[in-house]
Amino acid sequence: MNNFSDGVSTHRHRYLWATLVLASLGASAHGQSFCSSDGNPRPAALLERFMNADCETCWKDPATPAAGSRQTALDWVIPGDKGDDAPMSATASRDGLERLQALGLPAPRDALAGSHAVAGLRGASLRVAHGLALSGYIGVSIELKLANNRAARQPLTAWLALVESIPAGTQGTPIPRNLIRNVVRINWNGPNQLLKKEHWALLETRAMSVAAGVNQDKLQVIGWVEDANGAVLAAAQSFCK
Repeated sequence: MNNFSDGVSTHRHRYLWATLVLASLGASAHGQSFCSSDGNPRPAALLERFMNADCETCWKDPATPAAGSRQTALDWVIPGDKGDDAPMSATASRDGLERLQALGLPAPRDALAGSHAVAGLRGASLRVAHGLALSGYIGVSIELKLANNRAARQPLTAWLALVESIPAGTQGTPIPRNLIRNVVRINWNGPNQLLKKEHWALLETRAMSVAAGVNQDKLQVIGWVEDANGAVLAAAQSFCK
């Protein structure tokens, strides 16, 4: 689902990736473009829109559900039967198929959409952030702070999506979109918790690949955390200042 090195990576590769993450996040923190969820309203619901890469009209459909108040939209393009000849093949990714599998939904022949309310988790706060794209990679992070150790011990799944924000009226879309460009899925099962300032924090920092042709000025990250039943407990979206 993600484009990260596997367990046989060399020390040189690990060092390069760590350097990219730190340089990217560091440049963001000290430069003019600081991109995080700090101080921004939290989504009350996630609207997930899936479309088949074979369906060019799906992207242009004015009847596509639009995000409502305090909703954050995610646009997944899944591979079609036409492969590289599909009209939307350039934006298709198997990430969407994995997400559909996690939701227990079949891949659509055209499009489908659904929303999930953010149930909330008492005493918890979610933070996402990203830096600047460097050499085809971008540093991203997701951190969940919890009020107590009991909450940290339950199995949790974190999703962190790198999206390209596309305004309505551009590239043929009648509505604003957050087009999925890369995704990482993290299983937080308790043993990797850290005690930090009397709070339990689950933290993941990665370097994500950025495909050629992506408008890097329009990149954001959207993160959410689910429990073992798939209920969304927390969500956050980065904004650049």
